[in-house]
Amino acid sequence: MAQSDSSTPDYTLGSVEEFARRQRRHTAENRAAYLLPHLKPGLAVLDFACGAGGISIGLAKAVAPGELHGVDMEQSQIDLARAAARDSGCGNAIFHVGDVTRLPFEDDFFDVTHCHNVLLHVPDTGAVLSEVRRVLKPGGLIACRELVFGASVAHPGSERTKKLWQMYLDVLRADDGHPEIGMDLKNQLLMAGFTNVRASMSFTTFSEPEEISAFHDLVTEGFLSQEITDAAMKYRAWTEKMSQEVRETWDEWRNHPGAIAAFAYGEALADKP
Repeated sequence: MAQSDSSTPDYTLGSVEEFARRQRRHTAENRAAYLLPHLKPGLAVLDFACGAGGISIGLAKAVAPGELHGVDMEQSQIDLARAAARDSGCGNAIFHVGDVTRLPFEDDFFDVTHCHNVLLHVPDTGAVLSEVRRVLKPGGLIACRELVFGASVAHPGSERTKKLWQMYLDVLRADDGHPEIGMDLKNQLLMAGFTNVRASMSFTTFSEPEEISAFHDLVTEGFLSQEITDAAMKYRAWTEKMSQEVRETWDEWRNHPGAIAAFAYGEALADKP
């Protein structure tokens, strides 16, 4: 779990392997549609805290022959991103292991910077946005899409599903995270010195059978991972019995013919003056 003096992302969603597998379902088309109309060939793009590179590959294709640089603190994630770039023939995607508060680039290097579900894990949001602003060219664009956890839904719901949401919120906040930061993107970007903020909201919906299965996996392997439940038990907010009961509830949800779920997101585009 993150330490209180860290300003870098700490992904409170289970093991690296589980997180990477979920990230491979992410694409620029289904996670960064608000940004794609602003991209064009030849631009230089930074995808900070890029993870396994699912979104990065789509962004790289949109700006080819311009370069996409992805940065993540986990070597395992960068290895997966590099493999994804090779498999897709995306030669203009370059990936680096690095700290988003100490990026290995000169000032005014990029035309566009992007993140998805990164700032909610960052203890010091201002430190990250300040460093990203440094490497962005004057007139350049920053794009952020971040979770609004409290507005996310799953139906049919129950008191047990609500307990899981609350447990995860408690753990994320105890880990210096910001689970509702999607609502505050406009404010955060303005405080970081960006201008002309265009903020919006959207949902990522899970309704088709394969989507329901993916959401169920996220809940049972991510939110109910041993790492997270151990943390919740440390704060005396959870028990092994509750884990088993909630897991059974989500198994029932997966098999319900009317099952549907959605994550709510805040999205924002802003300029560096």
